[in-house]
Amino acid sequence: MDNSVIVSLKDIVVDFDGQKILNGLNLDIHDKEFVTFLGPSGCGKTTTLRLIAGFLEPKSGNVFFDGQDITGVPPYKRQVNTVFQKYALFPHLNVFENVAFGLRLKKMDEAVIKTKVLDMLEVVGLKGFERRSISQMSGGQQQRVAIARSLVNQPRVLLLDEPLGALDLKLRKEMQLELKRLQREMDITFVYVTHDQEEALTMSDTVVVMNGGKIQQIGTPEEIYNEPKNAFVADFIGESNIVDAVMLRDFLVAFGGQEFSCVDRGFGINQSVQVVVRPEDIQVVSPMQGQLVGHVKNVIFKGVHFEMQVDCEGTEWLIHSTRACAPGEVIGMNIGPDEIHIMARSEG
Repeated sequence: MDNSVIVSLKDIVVDFDGQKILNGLNLDIHDKEFVTFLGPSGCGKTTTLRLIAGFLEPKSGNVFFDGQDITGVPPYKRQVNTVFQKYALFPHLNVFENVAFGLRLKKMDEAVIKTKVLDMLEVVGLKGFERRSISQMSGGQQQRVAIARSLVNQPRVLLLDEPLGALDLKLRKEMQLELKRLQREMDITFVYVTHDQEEALTMSDTVVVMNGGKIQQIGTPEEIYNEPKNAFVADFIGESNIVDAVMLRDFLVAFGGQEFSCVDRGFGINQSVQVVVRPEDIQVVSPMQGQLVGHVKNVIFKGVHFEMQVDCEGTEWLIHSTRACAPGEVIGMNIGPDEIHIMARSEG
């Protein structure tokens, strides 16, 4: 992957009616990368996307593209195109004319336009649909037309604002793979906005987790999932057990009245910390063998596994296990050193 920075946001402040939406945001996006902004509604993801597109200007701070300051440069002069959740297609134009629209604005030669549009429709799987009217297309097909219209202009960066939000689950899954393929094939940078954790983990090279107008963590999907920086990230990316603990010394932590080996170091002796354990990382054993012992409160069958809520001396644990237990049953719980992730209390 090319590591050169293509988009850089420096000390960005955006406020609406005196309320700070982005507060001193700094972010570098690398060339040819699939980057996803992930976070709850109102966290500043779409605002950040609009800044890169040029639909919004920061109150202070700068937007750089390929090392050039483009703050104040209008959207049509940026090498960036946007695909919106509401596809914003022209209903009175057929598929061909929708895709050709941007090329016509550039006064390109008709023969060149025809070649480019037909090639692009083939890339997005709509070969033979060029004369079809937009109203005759399904949501997924309209989505592909919107993507083709954006990509035919050969932008350096494609911005996608929750583009799969209107599609049903099966089609979403197909389009996720399709977008990933397109990004690799076109060899350009995709910047994607979603509040769907699974979507972000499936598609991205890099995930930027946002909350309250601030970046909480940047990393690969694996890093974000396995090494969350704070309680917000741990809780937002999949389900987590987050419990208060004491770091006795390097590689040894105490919680639930027991001591556990762990792989973390560099915390103070007897420092108050929080421990994150994913539900699938807890091993269900007999009460005699368990490091912790708890009462099963309820059990839900989830297809691949059983989801259990277990009360362990007043602390509720969530466990995903292929082993079925009955409500009221007493079970043992074991957690290996690699499955325990320590976070400082001050973070989030």
